[in-house]
Amino acid sequence: MKTRVHVYISGKVQGVFFRAATRDEAKKKGVTGWVKNLRDGRVEAVFEGEKKKVDEMIQFCHEGPRQANVTDIKIERENYQGEFSTFRVRY
Repeated sequence: MKTRVHVYISGKVQGVFFRAATRDEAKKKGVTGWVKNLRDGRVEAVFEGEKKKVDEMIQFCHEGPRQANVTDIKIERENYQGEFSTFRVRY
């Protein structure tokens, strides 16, 4: 079953390669979507793909790369749209 989630990650998540690590992890898992920094210091991402793989990406976001310190994650489940062909960092 395919699914889509929109996540907002808070904590020490900018300047610690969070976006690059998220992109690499998503590509490994075959998940599509995007990730970007927000002006308020959070990271925002959309993941689409098989439910198990998307859930694994959510779990990854709870940890992030080694230098990150995630304090909160907000998850919004959305209807799968299939709008992405790859996963990329947005600026």
